[in-house]
Amino acid sequence: MAHEENKEFFKGRGAQINTHNKFLKNKYVVEHQEGIDEPMLENTSTQFFEEHAKKIVSISNSPDLPFMYSINPYQGCEHGCLYCYARNAHEYWGFSGGLDFERKIIVKRNAAELLEQFFNKKGYKPVPIMLSGNTDCYQPIERKLKITRSLLQVFLKYKHPVSIISKNNLIIRDLDILKELAALDLVHVAVTLNSLNESLRLKLEPRTVTGQSRVKLISKLAAENIPVRLMLAPIIPGLNSDEIPTVIKAAADAGASAASFTIVRLNGSIAEIFTDWIHKAYPDRADKVLHMIADCHGGKLNDSRWGKRMRGEGQVVASIHQLFKISANRFMSGRSLRPFNLEYFSPSNGKQLNLF
Repeated sequence: MAHEENKEFFKGRGAQINTHNKFLKNKYVVEHQEGIDEPMLENTSTQFFEEHAKKIVSISNSPDLPFMYSINPYQGCEHGCLYCYARNAHEYWGFSGGLDFERKIIVKRNAAELLEQFFNKKGYKPVPIMLSGNTDCYQPIERKLKITRSLLQVFLKYKHPVSIISKNNLIIRDLDILKELAALDLVHVAVTLNSLNESLRLKLEPRTVTGQSRVKLISKLAAENIPVRLMLAPIIPGLNSDEIPTVIKAAADAGASAASFTIVRLNGSIAEIFTDWIHKAYPDRADKVLHMIADCHGGKLNDSRWGKRMRGEGQVVASIHQLFKISANRFMSGRSLRPFNLEYFSPSNGKQLNLF
């Protein structure tokens, strides 16, 4: 059955189910469906919850991540990307990693204030901070709340390096700040783009901008001399792995200076969410795709091993790595991102501006 004909498919959402939260003892179930004339309906509107955070900078000890410091002004993400590893973290808030992750968004309005406090800690030494390591800092609600913009204003105020990763062209709204940061070598931007197939994008990342819009985003950033990287993530064998050369070429032609990728991994509740989704979205190749994903992770959909979870292993992965390497060498040879400048930062930068 085609996606458009599947009446069970939640249009405009990535996950098609709410998986059980492992931290909760109880869950909702339909016990006697034969006695009900109508299906059990759920509220499909997006809800927002405000957290008065006590800290905003997270410090990770993961050997797989290039940045140890990150900021997430939002938890949960309305983009609804099916594969998102951040879905599991939503369970810590008492929600499901499935539909709840896309419909129940936690916002941190005091993020900029907390970042200033962090910069003013005695003895703090600047290191690049990632916006965001978990959920997209430019998801739809940012247009209204402008929390990410307020954070960028603090980064500029203190002349502190920041790396941004997003798939939303809303980032262009903050071009004024980004240009000032770039002039001081204080910013890198990674644009996530894993397919130029619009049909796949609508199913896999239902509330994101189109792939072509992201190519234009790369072009606009590069035109302003803002260092921009293509993040080709995740690569899903059997779904978008054949597009690696096409995507890298498009990003390179738009002005990207570097490219990175990760292999899809279906840890925790994401395995159930993805399995349910692909049988509804692509029933004709669901089993083949799941088998290929498992082949990338030692025969299992779930993989949490350091050094393997994001790169994968096996024959399928080897061919993906080879194709990526050949494509990157062909289309991005000799390019690199300008290094960050850590010399400008000083807590006194903020204090001097506060005198006026």
